[in-house]
Formats: sequence, C-alpha cells, structure tokens
Amino acid sequence: MDTKWENILIHSDQTIREALELINAESLRVVLVVDENRSLLGTVTDGDIRRGLLNNLQLSAPVSDVMKISPITTSSSTPKSELVELMKREDILSIPVLENGIVVGLETLQSALSCPKYENPIFLMAGGFGTRLKPLTDFCPKPMLVIGDRPMLETVLESFIKAGFVNFYVSTHYMADQVRDHFGDGSQWNVNISYVHEEAPLGTGGALGLLPVDMPDLPIIMMNGDILTNVDFQRLLEFHNENDADATMCVREYEYQVPYGVITGEGNKIKSMIEKPIQRYFVNAGIYVVSQRLARSVPSNHKVDMPTILEKSLDVNDSVLMFPIHEYWLDIGRMDDFNRAQVDIRTLGLAT
Repeated sequence: MDTKWENILIHSDQTIREALELINAESLRVVLVVDENRSLLGTVTDGDIRRGLLNNLQLSAPVSDVMKISPITTSSSTPKSELVELMKREDILSIPVLENGIVVGLETLQSALSCPKYENPIFLMAGGFGTRLKPLTDFCPKPMLVIGDRPMLETVLESFIKAGFVNFYVSTHYMADQVRDHFGDGSQWNVNISYVHEEAPLGTGGALGLLPVDMPDLPIIMMNGDILTNVDFQRLLEFHNENDADATMCVREYEYQVPYGVITGEGNKIKSMIEKPIQRYFVNAGIYVVSQRLARSVPSNHKVDMPTILEKSLDVNDSVLMFPIHEYWLDIGRMDDFNRAQVDIRTLGLAT
C-alpha cells in the first residue's frame, strides 16, 4: 500500500487548482475527495481535469465538478494478485482502499510493475540560434546553456529516460559539435542517440524530413530542446495511441486580460458592458506526437513549421488532437525565462 496516500486527500469544495497542485506534488496521479470523516466521495485524475479544461471549466471551479463519483474501490484484505489483475483489467493505476466507507489507503499498480520500456523515437530540436539570449549564445547553442548544474537539453533527455524512453534523435544546426561532443551516442545514459543535421535552418518541423525512412512504425514524440517541463510523457503517448491520432499537439491555457471595459452593441444601442474581461486561449506548447506517416510526408531539406504541417493534415483528416498540459512548462526564449529557470529547476525534481 502506498505510504503517501494521506497527502492526496482533498475536500469537495476545494478547487481544481488545488487538486492539480496535489497531483503535481505527489507521484500518484490521483487525488481522493473525502468528507470531514474521510468517507470517500470520489476521485480525480489528471485526465479528469484535462477533460474539464476542454469543457471550459476554470481552475477556480470546485473539484467536485470533475470528480468521478463511483470509483472502483477495494478493502485491505484483498490479495495483491487480485488487485493487480483488477487494475490491469480496468486499465487503472490505483485503487482507494476502504473500510466501512472510510479511506484507509491507496493501492497502486506502480509498486507491482516495473517501469515500462518504450521504443518510440524521441526527436529533440537543438539547432536554434538563441538570438534573444545573446550574449550567452555567442559561443554556446541555446540547448547547451546550463540550467542548474547541467545543459538544459540534458535535463530534457533525462526526463524522457526516467519515463522509459531509450531511442533518441537530435536535430542540430548552430554549433552542432558542442551537442554531439557532450551527448555522443548516448551510451553514458544507456540509451541510443542519433543525429540529423540541418545544413540550413528548416523551421520547427522541417527536420522531420531528415529522419531515417526505415524507422519502426511507432509514433514519434517531438519536442523543442529549450523547454523545461515535467509533462507526463507516458500519459501523452497513451492519449495519442488510445485516440488513434495522426498527430497530437500539447497545448497550454493562456489568459489575457483586456485592460478596458468591452462594449457590445447593436446599431447605436449598448447591449452589454464587461469591465476588463479575461480572454482564454489554448496555445502551442512546442511538444508533439506525430505518426510515421505524417513524418514521412515532410520532404528532405524542406523548410516548414509544425503548425503548417498539422494544418495540412487537418485538410485531409480530423485526427489531429490537442493534449492540454497543466504541469510545469517554461519556454526558455528570453533572458528573464533563463533566470526564472535557474530558480524553478530546484523545486521541480529535475536537478541532479
């Protein structure tokens, strides 16, 4: 039984944001909604929250708006073998343990099963100039800038390794030798690293056309090498596969407050007035999963950005999906981002 279960208890009137903070702080991927007597009212996973966000729920809404009210439960007397079989059959990662309706623990599948190994290629973009980070990038490619005590690209690499991925491709251009000399063939990390080189910048998606044509027919996870995040890559891949997607784009919610009162009218008559409304959008987070078919559709040495590739795919099918991420995410594009990352990495569990 997991010993951290008491850390993930939450009350129904607490907010979705508070539930997210618990999910991100712990490693159990779930919170248990209880009353004052610790009677179980429901469970909330990050998947439940993502669906709520897609349905326009706000993070300030009560967690009861997204909780599953009839979760599968068990008792402390259930044999481990039966629990493992039940979790596999129901495709769930954890089961609340109840005695007379009161939460007394949480059984997880993680303790019974070893970390899976994924053969899916991971494609890391590391060829940018990092112009906005000059003079730091005058003699160092941006992905090799040190965040904490190691290059940011190494932090990205190890995040995937911890999730069970072993096959990596790195796209290089600016000061490519520094990247190759540091990472080599990946043997230092017991993984495989190969490189593709952009003779001229090919945009955010053109490097797909440089990948080997004989790669296994498995979806590719593609990510910019200047992003600091603790996104659940396993869950991202599961989402892509479960929905049989051609491509999946990670998105983040972005808020913008209009600094004025907004007026709507009909002719010269005012119909409504909203003071400084907040506009909410989903924005591209620079992390994708793409099918081999889509990757092979990009010609060699063809300059193109990922949004353009996905827009063309939308013209022929509707299996381009978005995966809302609520986890920590920082695109290190400017000096203030770089300085913020130096502080944040210490609290994310990403620093060595």
